[in-house]
Amino acid sequence: MESFITWLLGVLALPGVGLPAIFIVSFVSATLLPMGSEPALFGYVALNPHMFWPAIVVASVGNTLGGMLDWWMGFAARRAFVRLKARRRAHARASASALASASGGVALEMDVPGRTTDDDGKAPMSERYTRWMRRFGPPLLLLSWLPVVGDPLCTLAGWLRLSWRTCLVYIAIGKALRYIAITYLMLRVPESFWQGILAPFKHLLVG
Repeated sequence: MESFITWLLGVLALPGVGLPAIFIVSFVSATLLPMGSEPALFGYVALNPHMFWPAIVVASVGNTLGGMLDWWMGFAARRAFVRLKARRRAHARASASALASASGGVALEMDVPGRTTDDDGKAPMSERYTRWMRRFGPPLLLLSWLPVVGDPLCTLAGWLRLSWRTCLVYIAIGKALRYIAITYLMLRVPESFWQGILAPFKHLLVG
């Protein structure tokens, strides 16, 4: 098993993977970057079974912080959107006042391009996910570990200004349970299974 895991870590370009590397990979994989942390965590735990729980904790902390970074990105984007909208409205009012003065003090209604009646703006995801997030709130972030939609859900939570403390709790629970379940199940799979699956591709991955 050790020789196989060593080869796997070499393919992942992590020949000396340790807890700091587990943290970094877990953190980066929780952002919008396409990266997976499970193989690195599995490889480390397979070589160091006594470090199962420390590795799970480190990976969970890194992945949770990455999810909170996504939350902050959504929150910051929302603030920038609100400020931009406020500036546009101020400019529109100034233009309307100037036009009213020029027309003898008669205020005119103006259609401002890009102006909407929705003060909240549109969330950076489909309306379906927005409805789900508004309906279920932070508990929906228990699914933040899911591929493709998990990280955007964290961003959407920030955009909707959901409590960061509550979001942090649910993100951490979801991430930790994911790591525990996946790592445990992968460790239960016989070595021959992994070798059989990856053997046809080994000559392509190793120069």
